[in-house]
Amino acid sequence: MTIKMYAPVILLCGLFAKAPAQPIDNIKLDQFFDRLAEKNKAMGSLAIVKDGNPLYTRSIGYSQVNETEKKQLTMTSRFRIGSVTKMFTAVLVMRLIEEEKLKLDDLLSKFLPQVPNAGKITIRQILTHRSGIPNVFRAQNKQENIKTTAMTKDDHLALIVKATPDFEPDARSAYSNSGYFILGLIIEKVTGRSYETVLSENITQKISLKDTYLATGNIDVTKNECLTYFMVPGGTWKQVPETHPSLLFSAGGIVSTPNDLAAFAHALYNGNLVSKQSLEQMKTLKDGEGFGMVTFEFGGKTFYGHTGGADNYGAWLAYQPGEKLAIAYTTNAKVYPVKDIVEGVASIYYRQEFQVPSFESIRVDTSLLEKYTGVYSMPGAPAKFIVTRQGESLFVQPPGVQTAVPVEATAEDTFKIDNGTPAGIVIEFDASKKQMTIKRNGGERVFTKDN
Repeated sequence: MTIKMYAPVILLCGLFAKAPAQPIDNIKLDQFFDRLAEKNKAMGSLAIVKDGNPLYTRSIGYSQVNETEKKQLTMTSRFRIGSVTKMFTAVLVMRLIEEEKLKLDDLLSKFLPQVPNAGKITIRQILTHRSGIPNVFRAQNKQENIKTTAMTKDDHLALIVKATPDFEPDARSAYSNSGYFILGLIIEKVTGRSYETVLSENITQKISLKDTYLATGNIDVTKNECLTYFMVPGGTWKQVPETHPSLLFSAGGIVSTPNDLAAFAHALYNGNLVSKQSLEQMKTLKDGEGFGMVTFEFGGKTFYGHTGGADNYGAWLAYQPGEKLAIAYTTNAKVYPVKDIVEGVASIYYRQEFQVPSFESIRVDTSLLEKYTGVYSMPGAPAKFIVTRQGESLFVQPPGVQTAVPVEATAEDTFKIDNGTPAGIVIEFDASKKQMTIKRNGGERVFTKDN
């Protein structure tokens, strides 16, 4: 399922310089991406495009890698873009509104009356994540990995119908993939055509996005689609089981490239997809949410766009209307946080002080690592963390997760996880007390090793 990995409005503070008068610093951008590639901190593609003209493009890593084959990423490699899909879905909804086939204040009951609170929920509220429609998931079947198994739209809708609303419509904001899934169903119901067809006719064919489409099956490497990976200690990329796109649909199922994403943003803001009035409605935020759109701050300027991610792939699209500037990044392996990569790119673009990270880690003696291994729990909570060692590397397996995550030492007793989360996770061990402290998002939880 497309999962919101972090809050959609991320204020990247402290960037106040004006747009550069001099040419873009290609050398420093190359240094940054060379270092990311050298240290296995990322795989992906970047495009910086101004007024439709590419200023800088770069791909690092592999679209397919195993013991016998390494297929290099290129700027035509296709990535799953996760929740950036919501921008496309919102555009399709606005086009239907312009064609008077839909209204922002139409009630959901007009299309799907079986959904709880359908008589109170408007299209506008679904677009801005104020519907109260909860994110739904299938019950775990121990005999299969449910995220890799296809799901029909009827079965998906049935889960939403059975679910209890998170809150009364318009009471507050809460990100809802299921809400955008419903928007896809409404698009199909109103047009009488598949979402894929409507997407093609109204966006991809219209503005010639040759590498953008809705995924309907497993990743197909023969179509230049990228498999997704995570890094294990020793510098080995391991393939991640992929979420079946039927679970993502209109909330997160689109495949694209950075060049196509930049072209999409430019066309949207240039009036080629919706009217100026519709675009202004999409850009108007309430509790940080527009219509399939959020904001970011780079260089003292407001960028509009969206982020996306699931499994270990992700995407970031940011567009500055005044400068007609698009920054688009796609990845099939999140190690160093995507936020930090995009922030670094923006800092270099705006000629701000930026130090290319060294990514040097500390070696911890294996005898000390062994003292940290074990099963950790917290009084009153069923969650248990399993800490293991493989050679000179330490792994942490969170509760409910089947795969252990490698951690990187920053001190003899302190480790971090750079897994694409915006704040990162810091883990501190106290071997004498047999305790493990997990710090995340300004909070911390202390776990004790079971005897």
